Amino acid sequence: MGSRAALRTKRQSPRATAAEAAGLRWLRVGGGPPVPFVHSASGGELVIDEIPHGEPDLQAAVTFGHRLATLHLAGADAFGSPPPGGPREATIGLATMVNEAAPEWPEWFASQRIEPYAREAGIDVSEVCANIQELAGPPEPPARLHGDLWSGNVLWGADGQVWLIDPAAHGGHRESDLAMLQLFGCPFLDHVLGAYREVAPLADGWQARVPLHQLFPLLVHAVLFGGGYRAQAEAAARAALR
Repeated sequence: MGSRAALRTKRQSPRATAAEAAGLRWLRVGGGPPVPFVHSASGGELVIDEIPHGEPDLQAAVTFGHRLATLHLAGADAFGSPPPGGPREATIGLATMVNEAAPEWPEWFASQRIEPYAREAGIDVSEVCANIQELAGPPEPPARLHGDLWSGNVLWGADGQVWLIDPAAHGGHRESDLAMLQLFGCPFLDHVLGAYREVAPLADGWQARVPLHQLFPLLVHAVLFGGGYRAQAEAAARAALR
């Protein structure tokens, strides 16, 4: 008889549990990065697979880049749309995040992902929001995002694969996931991005738009933790306008 996989039980708010479970199920696409299987999600208790940790590896990074592109290309119903069965009021880390569908990315990103957190953090982003159409780059269809793709949610598994955990999944712009991946560092990042672009080339000027996409997670951090994140968010807002 084969051994059973170890399970991990997370206890959190019912809203966070529902959002994470729906996100993990939605991110499980053929050819995409592996995600933990959801065994149960009830009230404030989520039971998922426990993924044994391994070490970062070059070949795993290349495979991850290819698979992340495949995940994004799986698409979403709209910008801001929640995963099927996911709540409108979800979470990103310890902060509330509203998932409400919109037809175009620039206005949605300004009104739903920049302005609410900037107001709470007391940071002026009015010039960025006023110029969002020009800053956004070429139009893209909504991508299937992990939504909180910092290095802590990219798990290098003992099986040689790169797993995605703890999503804040929604429909969005694929450059947002890539910008967050760059924000706090990622092993073999250049190889991840290079492999990604082999499957899903990025529009011209994507590097210049990184600060715009990083503005959302930095504002969330400014709201939750204050301190140096306020200065980083303000710097990102200035850089997005250059």
